[in-house]
Amino acid sequence: MFQTFEVTARPEQGPPRLSALREKITTAALDGFIVPRADAHQGEYVAARDARLAWLTGFTGSAGFCVALHDVAGVFIDGRYRTQVKAQVADVYTPVPWPEITMGDWLREHLPKGGRVGFDPWLHTVDQIEQTQKALIGSGVELVQCDNLVDEIWADQPAPPMAAAKVHPIEFAGEAHADKRARLAQTLKDAGETAALITLPDSICWLLNIRGADIERNPVVHGFAVLHADGTVDLFSEPSKYAGLEAHLGGDVRLHDPSSFLNNIKALSGVIRIDTATVPQIVADALGTAAKSGAEPCALPKACKNAAEIEGAAQAHLRDGAAMVEMLCWLDSQAAGTITETQVVTQLETLRRRDNGLQDISFETIAGTGPNGAIMHYRVTEETDSVLEDGHLIVLDSGGQYLDGTTDITRTIAIGTPPTEACEAFTRVLSGMIAMSRLRWPKGLAGAHIEAIGRMPLWLAGQDFDHGLGHGVGAYLSVHEGPQRLSRMSTVPLEPGMILSNEPGYYREGAFGIRLENLLVVQNAPALAGGDDHRAMLDWRTLAFAPIDRRLIVPEMLEPTARDWLNAYHAEVKTKIAPRVSEAAKEWLNAATAPI
Repeated sequence: MFQTFEVTARPEQGPPRLSALREKITTAALDGFIVPRADAHQGEYVAARDARLAWLTGFTGSAGFCVALHDVAGVFIDGRYRTQVKAQVADVYTPVPWPEITMGDWLREHLPKGGRVGFDPWLHTVDQIEQTQKALIGSGVELVQCDNLVDEIWADQPAPPMAAAKVHPIEFAGEAHADKRARLAQTLKDAGETAALITLPDSICWLLNIRGADIERNPVVHGFAVLHADGTVDLFSEPSKYAGLEAHLGGDVRLHDPSSFLNNIKALSGVIRIDTATVPQIVADALGTAAKSGAEPCALPKACKNAAEIEGAAQAHLRDGAAMVEMLCWLDSQAAGTITETQVVTQLETLRRRDNGLQDISFETIAGTGPNGAIMHYRVTEETDSVLEDGHLIVLDSGGQYLDGTTDITRTIAIGTPPTEACEAFTRVLSGMIAMSRLRWPKGLAGAHIEAIGRMPLWLAGQDFDHGLGHGVGAYLSVHEGPQRLSRMSTVPLEPGMILSNEPGYYREGAFGIRLENLLVVQNAPALAGGDDHRAMLDWRTLAFAPIDRRLIVPEMLEPTARDWLNAYHAEVKTKIAPRVSEAAKEWLNAATAPI
């Protein structure tokens, strides 16, 4: 398993670490250095060794970057982290609203002509560098490849993760890796391509039906891969991790030390596909003119789950729902003012771990009460641990990594008597969640085309939230998985088998937060009774089953169709989950799912 390291900078460590970085910037004859959240594999999640942004600045969000110059250091964060960043970074760092302000715009403002900004070419994708260079045209500011300057000052940087890989059984994978390789190789042949490069760990794990533990909470193995048009694979990953997997991988998967990756791909001939959104700049440089931009071959097939993966997700959610009901029952039995966020987190993780199929939680449990609930990706610490007081709400966002599926569910729960304005906002959030759950839409539409459905009840009241409505989810893989999203930025058409979250929210800084989340799977919509469907339609199958807090609902604010959906959902929760829980939880569940 993975080792846990504390790599986040405390506020008092920010100034000396930034000062040390600036000395390195000067020594390298640069005017600045870019520190991204990313690692060389360009996934969303990073191992402790690669948590350079958190080590330098203290910011622990899942997206963002720092640009350190001699006189200013900007920490670029999107809307999810505007509140969080204020509490985490020292005052030597300046939060920058991103993408409203791009790196190129910011560098134009803060650097004179002739400014040179260094970057580690392993840690930035081709697209990222190209976009920034275009924005800097005419500014005189230059991006310069260099060694990683943070690594040079990080004396106790953790070692690379070395967790063993394991086989992902065919009953859960649903397709042998030889068949996956052959299927994807055919797409390369059809496109006249010799090979494709794969850098994302979850794609490699999906392709080869393996799992690992190189990243906390994510069952992946670090590595790079070359998928050839004949269906064979060159895998560049620490060989010691694969002891005992020789028979599973077979002769068509050749294992190499990762240090040989660049030299190996330089020797490739023909047309080599790279996904410029995920491949590091240094990899594209090594390929030169052989590189051809195209979609990463695993991305869409991985997103469209097969029947075994969907059934596994459904079963995992039933067991996970039972743990959630036991948790909600326990929480309701605790008097206001008697427990803390940490106790909530501990209790929920304990209940989940009763399931023998659970391998890990799928991300750090979010349990934010009162003002902490307004921090979208809040993580309780000793310093922030708060008591659940009367009148508070608590946002409880959590999930599990089961052998048969990955779960992610959020419920917002009332503690004592909730404020009226919170109940009204909650009902709008619920209305948006229901509207998306009920949606039918024509094939060919993407998340950008339908995401507003889940926001409309909030918009009508002048309210909104600064995160996407939903993200893709893996099959015992990353809890955040692309390429599909319910987001105004996502143009990937939704297809049957894709699993996404449906999670509208509302956050009032300093007061409370609200979020509700179920996972859904895209399916072909059945024909309407007596209807006249003149085009193919899609709809959702709900996977997650746990009660929604009726105490926070203002019934007269719900449309009749929304009320009918909620009552039907609660009836299904009761039917599916009651046989799986204790007698005390069953009694609680009966009351929690009573019709409105």
